[in-house]
Amino acid sequence: MARVYIGIGSNLNREYSLAFGLEFIEQLVGSLTRSAIYRSEAVGFNGPDFYNLVAGFNTTLELADLGLKLREIEYRCGRPQNAKKCSSRTLDIDILLYDRVVCESPYCLPRPEICFNAFVLRPLAEIAGEFIHPQTGLSLVQMWQQLAVDAIPLTRIDDSFLTNLSNFYDYNARHLSFPYSGAY
Repeated sequence: MARVYIGIGSNLNREYSLAFGLEFIEQLVGSLTRSAIYRSEAVGFNGPDFYNLVAGFNTTLELADLGLKLREIEYRCGRPQNAKKCSSRTLDIDILLYDRVVCESPYCLPRPEICFNAFVLRPLAEIAGEFIHPQTGLSLVQMWQQLAVDAIPLTRIDDSFLTNLSNFYDYNARHLSFPYSGAY
């Protein structure tokens, strides 16, 4: 059984796309641990702000099969099959970590954005802070502490629109005890 962490983002029909995307992911893999949802500006193109979060789960699916099934969920939530990189989207799901696997194919793991995008690292550190990144040798909390000073500000979003999901984020129980320069 592999422990997997995925980044989930949307900047079109954000609340709808995230709610249904999370429900479809739960149907695929079962119970999720998820971070808070953060709003951040689009990176690499001009577009509406994104809502981003990270979810973790255990799975028996092989990496390639998991990736294909997550892509199907993106399509079910309205992502065009010909979507271009750095463009607006209803749902974007990226496998960030698959256990401690380091590989270039079928996906580049660990996902490089972990090291430099606040909207990936902040929520990932929130739910897997003690995980040691297999390439940097640092815990995700340590990596966040280093990045937080220069990070693009994030705003924590009220996620009450997800109230019918089976797993709820309890902010008080998971509150990070390290500083962050942006808004939460």
